[in-house]
Amino acid sequence: MDGMLSQDEINALLAGMDTSGGGGDAPAADAPADAPATDAPASGGGGYVPGEIDESLLTDDEKDAIGEVANISMGSSATTLYSLVNQKVNITTPQVELANWGTVLNNYEKPCVFIQIKYTVGLEGTNILILKEHDVMVITDLMMGGDGTNTEGEVGELQLSAISEAMNQMMGAAATSLSTMTGQKVDISPPVATLLDMIDDDPSEISDFLTGTFCRVTFKLQIGELVDSTLMQLYPIDFAKSLKDTISADAPAEEAAPAPEAAPAPAPMPAADPNMGMGMGMPDMSGQTGMPQMGMPQMGMMPNMGMMPQMMPQMMPGMNVQPAQFQSFAPANPMAAGENIGLIKDVPLEVTVELGRTAKAISDILDFAPGTIIELEKVAGEPVDVLVNGKFVAKGEVVVIEESFGVRVTEIIQ
Repeated sequence: MDGMLSQDEINALLAGMDTSGGGGDAPAADAPADAPATDAPASGGGGYVPGEIDESLLTDDEKDAIGEVANISMGSSATTLYSLVNQKVNITTPQVELANWGTVLNNYEKPCVFIQIKYTVGLEGTNILILKEHDVMVITDLMMGGDGTNTEGEVGELQLSAISEAMNQMMGAAATSLSTMTGQKVDISPPVATLLDMIDDDPSEISDFLTGTFCRVTFKLQIGELVDSTLMQLYPIDFAKSLKDTISADAPAEEAAPAPEAAPAPAPMPAADPNMGMGMGMPDMSGQTGMPQMGMPQMGMMPNMGMMPQMMPQMMPGMNVQPAQFQSFAPANPMAAGENIGLIKDVPLEVTVELGRTAKAISDILDFAPGTIIELEKVAGEPVDVLVNGKFVAKGEVVVIEESFGVRVTEIIQ
């Protein structure tokens, strides 16, 4: 009545709060049972929770084979990337291990760029390359003529298109290396690049194999002094096993191929002299025909056939030995050799007259408009250059012939 609560009422209220609040405190006591919920960042979008990694899916031999394939492929890719960015590129020996979506999230910077490559010829499967956003910005800036320091902002459509083209060339070179390794044509479809934050993305929407255990190959990527990072390549288990089977199937054929060359064909025996038929004996020291009494071996039993040319003049003093005579191929008349130029007199050559040259920055060229005057390095009235197929051959002066320009040659350049 006076607005005050009795002790019994207070006890009753406290008892009710304990009953209702006990449910609120229960999850704290049962927190271990709900432990996966605390790993929400590693679970991906859509409530996906990665399972355990099954280490038995790949043997050590299969991991070694995958590492060999990845090492050779990335070696070719590094050479291609060097030609695109004009910077020293180093991709270290790969590390092969089994992983799942949770380990990828925990061990890689976010967001990042996923590049999906599908094999269309020779191999059946897909793999995914993962690059950090900063690395993509550096590579694309270098490809566009920058110095690699313009990395502000986020990766956009321009950068995604550029990195897709870079990966297309890199993985094309890798496919060529695989073709050489497997002995069959290997080709890929154009790569598709996507920027993902990974945390809120459902791996099944990227590729089905990311929802389970897959093979992860990790490389250390260095580009000049600009990039010192990590590059990841993800393989489905079935595709990884197929690489091992393909290499194993082709290995015996590659080892057996050189076998026919191991035993070279024997060199043909030199033809016997017509005057020394096997029915005739070797002449003795007195010049008489017949088998000598000194135990001279027969022709078919000579111990060293390579000694025959040196032995013949000494053993046959009656033979006429003289230097060989060869036909001379030099023309009798040196001027006659010049007549062959008539064979190419009708070949057309491009003659260009160059008024002058200059060098301009790209910004200046972009400002060109009708009426822009470009100053050349030559002084007015100075002779123009005459070039034939790009080679400087003469100087001349510009003349007007009726309604056309012409050039009067004033000097031939020797």
